[in-house]
Amino acid sequence: MKAFLISVACLCLTGSLFAQSANYHLVKKTIIGGEGGWDYLMADADGGRLYISHGTQVDVLDLKSHEKLGVITPTPGIHGIAVVPGTSVGYTTNGRPNTATMFDTKTFKATKEIPTGKKPDAIMYDAFSKRVFIFNNEGNSATVLDATTGNVAGTVELGGAPEAAVSDDHGLIFVNLEDTNELAVFDAKSLSVKHHWKLGKGEEPTGLAFDKPRHRLFSTCNKVMVVLDSQTGKVLAEVPTGSGTDGAVFDTSTGSAISSNGEGTLTVVKEVKPGQFEAVQTVTTQRGARTITIDPKSHHIFVTTAEFGPAPAATTENPKPRPAVKPGTFMVLEYAAK
Repeated sequence: MKAFLISVACLCLTGSLFAQSANYHLVKKTIIGGEGGWDYLMADADGGRLYISHGTQVDVLDLKSHEKLGVITPTPGIHGIAVVPGTSVGYTTNGRPNTATMFDTKTFKATKEIPTGKKPDAIMYDAFSKRVFIFNNEGNSATVLDATTGNVAGTVELGGAPEAAVSDDHGLIFVNLEDTNELAVFDAKSLSVKHHWKLGKGEEPTGLAFDKPRHRLFSTCNKVMVVLDSQTGKVLAEVPTGSGTDGAVFDTSTGSAISSNGEGTLTVVKEVKPGQFEAVQTVTTQRGARTITIDPKSHHIFVTTAEFGPAPAATTENPKPRPAVKPGTFMVLEYAAK
């Protein structure tokens, strides 16, 4: 009888997960201002801060009010930000000088400059190994740091251009390889590469989200989200998304994987039935909002973008110029599920 009751409870829990809605809506829009481009942003739930890459600096906002608390400089060619829980240590990746900046999360002052591989881009902290992993997009590698000291602990040769990565919290790191259309898996302590998994029809994978309890990886590729089994590498589904797809997060409160698309949308994907994945909502954001982060406590989602003017005239050197960003329009948009 006890086993039967447990089974029924599990079925009810699973059923409720599949049944949960995912009606995301805008709850706050804040103009940050200033000039320059942007890449990753990171919600630090424990510290109550939102770190946003912006041109040559990091804008630091209060996570709830969006009040600007300060900036972190110098971070030329800033891409990603990570903080180490339980400490006052944070890091940025700086694409232009091929370095990482170690900073104090209390004062926002840079404390150390660390050489990396070529074009450091994505960055993550892994609690299992207590290391920070910096993914060098043009170096086809990851620079590994001791999280508290910033000392280099090793390098992982990945065999492709890495983008976003996630940890299983048990010693494995999963990372997208943009140029080979693969997902690499490596050991967080030995730094040995275990697998290279093909992403089916997925091309140019960038964002990566993880449903850890259900062992589902969600890799955002060019107009498609590829769902994989994190234990076997088997492709479980390929779900269409908006165009200009870049970032991805997983919301445990709704059981949804969400991609941020540069066209100005979020694509919300759920496992609606066991083994069946569908896009259940398209949320309108703003053009250029291609990167994303989630506050794991409030489950609110944040994206950044700006308003755009006309593109400059094409030249031989730049045959496909991007539209110009209007000065002073840089913003953060916050979304929540109803």
